[in-house]
Amino acid sequence: MPVDPSFAGREYPPSEPYPVSAVKIREFADAVNDPNPAYRSLEAAQALGYRDVVAPPTFAIVLTLPAGHQFIADPDAGVDYSRVVHGEQRFVHVRPIQAGDVLRTTLTIEDIRVAAGNEIITNRADVRTEDGELVTTAYSTIVVRGGAA
Repeated sequence: MPVDPSFAGREYPPSEPYPVSAVKIREFADAVNDPNPAYRSLEAAQALGYRDVVAPPTFAIVLTLPAGHQFIADPDAGVDYSRVVHGEQRFVHVRPIQAGDVLRTTLTIEDIRVAAGNEIITNRADVRTEDGELVTTAYSTIVVRGGAA
């Protein structure tokens, strides 16, 4: 079953609130082996002008990857996960994610196209505070190999 092209433009409901903690930030920084003290020390982060410890730039994947799975897991979308490969990922940050943030992510399917027999899906995941402040936007491209009719 090919990916349903009518899903282009579809927006999924916002995720459940995600409370960001200093512990989660430190664990992520440890996992990516980034020793930046602003990811671990309140004093170091405040010396840089932040209210609390800040997250590494790629921390946003913790929120945006599950949001992207809404589309992949949607049975009406027609995605065969066994043929999915990750094509591209980029983040556009308005400000760093900080401990104490409570964030929600909204997924929008921006484009679905066929190229060389593969279906290419581009999505946008907007990460906002509960007050609606945009913090980060993640753009992701997945490729469903050989699924095009």
